[in-house]
Amino acid sequence: MEYEFQRNTLTGALVADFSMGQEILGFWFVEELGECSEKHEELCQIIVRLQSNQLKDWRMIGKALSIELDGEEVRVFANELESGEEFELEDALSLYVDESEAFCGLEDFYVVLQNWRVFIDDGR
Repeated sequence: MEYEFQRNTLTGALVADFSMGQEILGFWFVEELGECSEKHEELCQIIVRLQSNQLKDWRMIGKALSIELDGEEVRVFANELESGEEFELEDALSLYVDESEAFCGLEDFYVVLQNWRVFIDDGR
């Protein structure tokens, strides 16, 4: 999984670009996680509990996107996925059904999550 984090030099807005088929992960990091250290810490604790089999699965429903985690996999998906219609995210970013869901391994996601936190902390 390839990704890049940056800030818009003019607006300071967060940008998370992920490889094709994984774009929704970038939307999730920007729109749902953002700079919230409490959410980041909660997710890190959840992942540790999943990896140690203290927890079977976990789900967080966000404003536009949700995330599901289990001991092996992460699923990020649009809340409107079931409708089968086109819908919009902030900044008028259209999302189609084919682009409204992505999966990745839990360990890979944990690495990305840690790198996101470093990126956010370095930008302050």
